[in-house]
Amino acid sequence: MPFAPLSTVRHLIHTGRPLPFNVRDADGLLLLARGIRVQSPAQLEELFARGALVDVAELRSDHVDISQARREELPALWTRCLADVARALVQAGAGTAGFASALDTAAAPVQTLIARDPDLAIYQVLRQEHNGDVDYGAQRSMRTAITCALVAQRLGWPAVQTERAFKVGLTMNISMLELQGQLARQSTPPTAQQLTALQTHPMRSVRLLEQSGIQDADWLEGVLRHHELEDGSGYPSGCTEPGDLAALARRADAYTAKLSWRAGRDALAADQAGRDMFMREPGHEMTAALVKEFGLYPPGCYVRLGTGELAIVVERGPTITTPVVACLTNERGMPLARPLRLPTDPRTHPVAGVVGERSVNVRVSLDKLLAALLN
Repeated sequence: MPFAPLSTVRHLIHTGRPLPFNVRDADGLLLLARGIRVQSPAQLEELFARGALVDVAELRSDHVDISQARREELPALWTRCLADVARALVQAGAGTAGFASALDTAAAPVQTLIARDPDLAIYQVLRQEHNGDVDYGAQRSMRTAITCALVAQRLGWPAVQTERAFKVGLTMNISMLELQGQLARQSTPPTAQQLTALQTHPMRSVRLLEQSGIQDADWLEGVLRHHELEDGSGYPSGCTEPGDLAALARRADAYTAKLSWRAGRDALAADQAGRDMFMREPGHEMTAALVKEFGLYPPGCYVRLGTGELAIVVERGPTITTPVVACLTNERGMPLARPLRLPTDPRTHPVAGVVGERSVNVRVSLDKLLAALLN
């Protein structure tokens, strides 16, 4: 059976919490059984030093767990899997060896979650949860990666190319995760040093990937060229043929940037973000696919119905303007004891517009929405 060094999946191990897999010694003999708790960082470092191993097949078991999980279990799986990916990204940004294996281990379950329920995947893109500069950058990368995968699927790309698009979106900014957070909360223009870091980040991200063992030439080229434009006005080289991977990553990044807050402005409303993308490139196949995939009212955004109810979108509907929502209040604004599932309709229950998250004073967790509405 194939093994991987335990050190390559350190992002999956948390002291004081049960091990998610068996740990073996250099000869493949069992050291610690799944479920045993690593008691201290020192114990963990000792395992790394001994050359402890983990069975690769166990690392892939998340695929089975996710495909067979009950729908109400999916929000917790999303939270866990995205946290694993964020830790893997930080590991790469720090130049830690073993990133290629760590990324495969952490990213594969997320790709399974995307395939399992695209509406919940879109919900993750709309979420705005982060606790620091690096976390902001990691969250932006994950939202871009999910968007890349969803649009690639809508475009009919092969599974291998869709996975590659996901990884390009996930890793194209690994050399500037902290800088992204700094710029988001910075009310002044970028400094000369920050501008230099922005201009050079594609090359620096490629260098980090290469140092981490990534050898996929198409993946690396997508990262290098994700800011290039067909008219030659992009950077870093003014290339006029960036390629499909880079072109998709750039558009996914632009869209998710509109949905993210920055100092001095709130996140753009989802319907306006979609319209902005369409108006910029009304005839482009990738942009059209992105807007169709997310709709004007994607899952996760709050809306006000024409009849007065405050609701949150939980599923895409038959058209980009008719989502399925969960009403959180009645038409007079009074909170409901239980969210009410409601398909919108232009005649009887039209969407009047998106409501900014700061204006929402009635919130329901995603797991409760699923339990009430989507079983």
